[in-house]
Amino acid sequence: MPIPPDGPGEVLVAVRGGSESYAAWSAAAIDKDVRVLVVDSLSARSVVVEALPS
Repeated sequence: MPIPPDGPGEVLVAVRGGSESYAAWSAAAIDKDVRVLVVDSLSARSVVVEALPS
């Protein structure tokens, strides 16, 4: 799911050999299927992300 600016989206994070979905927030909009870097954790299931440079 794309991440709108300052709004929730969703990312898949590699965890313990699998992947789990997390609610994701970003200061800038991030399109679907863009690799991201988790830069902070807001709660157990919510993260702040930034797009990785291509």
